[in-house]
Amino acid sequence: MRKKNKFVRMLIAVLSAMIFSLMVLGGRLFTNIEEDTFVSEEEDRIVVGMSQLGSESGWRTANTESVQNVFTQQNGYFLIFHNARQRQENQIKAIRSFISQRVDYIVFAPVVETGWETVLQEAKEAGIPVILMDRNVDVKDKSLYVTRVGSNFVEEGERAGRWLEDYLSRHGKDDETVNIVVLKGTQGSSSQIGRTAGFSSVAALHGNWYIMEQEYADFTSAKGKEVMESFLRKYPDIDVVVSQNDDMTFGAIEAIRESGRTVGIGGDITIISFDAVHAALEMVAEGTINVDIECNPNQGEVLSRVIGMLEDGEEVEQQYYVEEDVFTIKNVTQEVLQKRNY
Repeated sequence: MRKKNKFVRMLIAVLSAMIFSLMVLGGRLFTNIEEDTFVSEEEDRIVVGMSQLGSESGWRTANTESVQNVFTQQNGYFLIFHNARQRQENQIKAIRSFISQRVDYIVFAPVVETGWETVLQEAKEAGIPVILMDRNVDVKDKSLYVTRVGSNFVEEGERAGRWLEDYLSRHGKDDETVNIVVLKGTQGSSSQIGRTAGFSSVAALHGNWYIMEQEYADFTSAKGKEVMESFLRKYPDIDVVVSQNDDMTFGAIEAIRESGRTVGIGGDITIISFDAVHAALEMVAEGTINVDIECNPNQGEVLSRVIGMLEDGEEVEQQYYVEEDVFTIKNVTQEVLQKRNY
């Protein structure tokens, strides 16, 4: 699959990355050249161009590190890394740059699901396999990418709904009206779409669950707090907050406490969160967050295994899901916290 003259191709990649970085520094597409280009002098490296959607959260930072820790010179890779700063146009430019650099593989975490057909067709015509990381794309032609490595977001949403079912049953509240607000992530992102659909499918089975409002909060703490403040002003009787990532949850909890209400076990408002980063699990252990649905960012090893299969000419599946768990105060132990790398 790889072309023969690796040294020439890597030289082109280095020069192209430097030129590309200099061209876009004024627009702050990259933090700096050093962050985005990793250089190898060996001739047999597998050249990977990776576009990360941004650095909006601790989860995303861990996701980036899992890739950078695997795609190293020592492991036989030459990595060109790009941070899209949450802008799809930046990712499209980066992918086209990877194509011009004739990389072996393109890996990217799409900001949103739509609008990728043209650039992915260009990669296909150039003979460069594309692997999706974390999120998905909505394209009619599934051959535009070879596989996706990440989480099952619909299942995550369903897990949140099933936990709430069990929680209400254990507390004898099966028949009571349950008022719910939802903090959604970035509009059009795979995690936002999947978690919304999964939770909504369970909620639809319960006539006494009332989703009063759902609002986008962009996966950030600041926006989470802002949206939660708006919910609290409009709805004095909120029972449950479903927050589609921990960063938004942190902001929402701050807003709730400032309003004079309490959260978590024994509190006024039940908190359902997603991602299960270390700081959030500490809040689960102390009873502030009732449940946290894990979204595993450690996807680098799986990506490397998939590329190894492709290098050996093996067929790959269309999806590879990472292992994930559901965390409550019952299973967040000190051992779990100590092992957490994000």
